[in-house]
Amino acid sequence: MWLLLAFTSAALLGFYDVFKKKALHDNAVLPVLGLNTIFSSLIFLPFIVLSYIDGGISSQSMFYVPQAGWEVHKFILLKSVIVLSSWIFGYFGMKHLPITIVGPINATRPVMVLVGAMLIFGERLNLYQWIGVLLAIFSFFLLSRSGKKEGIDFSKNKWILFIVLAAITGAISGLYDKYLMKQLHPMLVQSWYNIYQVFIMCPILALLWWPKRKTTTPFRWSWAIIFISIFLCAADFAYFYALSYQDSMISIVSMVRRSSVIVSFAVGAMVFREKNLRSKAIDLVLILIGMIFLYIGTR
Repeated sequence: MWLLLAFTSAALLGFYDVFKKKALHDNAVLPVLGLNTIFSSLIFLPFIVLSYIDGGISSQSMFYVPQAGWEVHKFILLKSVIVLSSWIFGYFGMKHLPITIVGPINATRPVMVLVGAMLIFGERLNLYQWIGVLLAIFSFFLLSRSGKKEGIDFSKNKWILFIVLAAITGAISGLYDKYLMKQLHPMLVQSWYNIYQVFIMCPILALLWWPKRKTTTPFRWSWAIIFISIFLCAADFAYFYALSYQDSMISIVSMVRRSSVIVSFAVGAMVFREKNLRSKAIDLVLILIGMIFLYIGTR
């Protein structure tokens, strides 16, 4: 069941990436991210309130948000800081790079999660799973060759660095998620980390964006911003419940989630009219084959 939830999360993440790319086109990054945190919080706020009142959500429901004190919430607050750091790097990188470049780079994030899962949680992969991982690693080197055809030098382009930093902090977040899900309810983590992100983003917007808003890329409203929040919340919901299963493996869940590149690649080709799709398709095929090996090895 947890593997099915991981694939569901991957499909939803693909659409999340598409709407994120759409919302960030010729738009200010930080306000888009700020609104995303607000809308995501508004999605979960009713579940928090209804869980706290009599006659609201039953404690047996999967949407129930348990109560917890500061000794628990401090760990959720740390989760918010890690995720928001990854998003800030990722949003800026997404704005300035083709989605068909960003997607496959993000697909290499599970390699870092794999190393951490083996060192921290003692997870071990079988032969099929190792083949899938190695194919993902190889696809990254092919991707760098594709990027140079668009004038993107992986060693000098700062937006590539931003995406890499987003991948690193995202990997840290994934490992931390596995730790949290071993002891906390999925809805408690997901609902409150979204709430905390709003409070973190407010000073960031006030100090970094508002004073310079007239000299940088102007903000404009896009309905895609709402869909960013909807698809992200749905993807994370499936993701956290996948990790809540005792036999789930964060190394596999993380790898499967990166197959979201299939959706983002297809839309990037059809909607955004991006370039060098034939060479990038080789990377995609390798990732697809890798996902098949991971699926076979996890059955």
